[in-house]
Order: sequence, then C-alpha cells, then structure tokens
Amino acid sequence: MRLMSFALGVCLALFSTAFVHADNATQTPLTASQFEAYTTGKTLTYSRLGSEPYGAEEYLPGRRVQWAFEGDSCKMGQWYEEAGQICFVYEDNPAPQCWSFFLRDGGLVAQFENDAASAPLYEIAQSDEPLFCPGPQVGV
Repeated sequence: MRLMSFALGVCLALFSTAFVHADNATQTPLTASQFEAYTTGKTLTYSRLGSEPYGAEEYLPGRRVQWAFEGDSCKMGQWYEEAGQICFVYEDNPAPQCWSFFLRDGGLVAQFENDAASAPLYEIAQSDEPLFCPGPQVGV
C-alpha cells in the first residue's frame, strides 16, 4: 500500500511539472512594460515547485534590482528586455541571465532561458518592504 501511494505521488508530481511546462509554452510571456508595472516597488520571493524558498528580489525604480539567494548576501543589478526576454546583470556577474515571466494564478512564474531545461521558479510571497540585506560578517 505504501509503495502504491508513493508511486501515485511520484506520478502526480511528474504530471504537474509536465503540465506547468506545457502550459507556459503556450502562454505569452509578459512584455517588459507589463513586467515593470507588476514588479516595481515590490520584493518578491521565489521557490521551485514544492521546495524551500530559492531567493528574493527587490524591484527598484529605473529597472534596478537587488537579489539574494536564500541565506546569502544581496547583490545589486539591473534588468532590460532583449528579444522578448527579461535579462538581468548583477554587480558580481555581468553575464546576462535571461528569463521569460508569466502571470499565472495571481503570481509570477519565471522560466530561465539560458537553460530551458531548468525548473521554473514561482512567486511564493510579495511584499512592499525592502529586501533584508544583512551587513558583512564582523566579529572575532
């Protein structure tokens, strides 16, 4: 019985992941102006489907951003539109990281286009508060 429940759970997880990829493939990504209108002035937290938070990004005026992987330090950057994708460059990595964003069920779904096989990220929280960025580690 446990094996059957486990197998059913695995099948449902695989089906839902395939469905999400198929659904995003047919949906039109947000334009740069739609993305800017949705994100500016907000801090969004992202996660992979069914996992812990992946990271958070604060969207500042002028297409500036501040990103932090969960539990990591913040990095300043900016975003721009290129070939229908939203691309980000950060202070520690000038190589563009391009994404397609979809608005689904009241939140963003982000597909990393530099590696289309990667799992999408989902908006799991939204705040009007700035991204919390602790200072450098100091001490003995």
